[in-house]
Amino acid sequence: PHRPRYYIATMEPFGAEGQARIARHRELRRGKGFQTVERYTGIAGLKLPAGGAVLLECLGNLAANELYSPAGAGTADGGDALLAQCGELVAVGNEVCSGGRDYAGDTERYLRTLAEIHRRLARRADRVCEVVCGIPVWHKGAGA
Repeated sequence: PHRPRYYIATMEPFGAEGQARIARHRELRRGKGFQTVERYTGIAGLKLPAGGAVLLECLGNLAANELYSPAGAGTADGGDALLAQCGELVAVGNEVCSGGRDYAGDTERYLRTLAEIHRRLARRADRVCEVVCGIPVWHKGAGA
């Protein structure tokens, strides 16, 4: 069945480079039936019509916004609330935790927050696929 499609954009539009990236992403989605919802923080409070297909991009931006933006809650939560509303959820995230061991400043907090978001969503997901150098590596569900 056809589901309404929602693209949740989490990148805050800072500067000309950020605006250009956003414009490029919108162009890539043109004609694909997505309604764009810009939501930089507070995913738990987002209300969407039930049963839609949701593409959430990107978990790394969302974690950074929640931790460091003045509007952020200081923690990244809300995946459960989003999952409860949609028929399908595809969440795009980056693997950034294997690049080293000793991080300066608050980087460790960011990495732990992002890893926790990934773990929570993976526990609830029917399918979990990691794409490594363009190759899908299934951890759960189809192809696993």
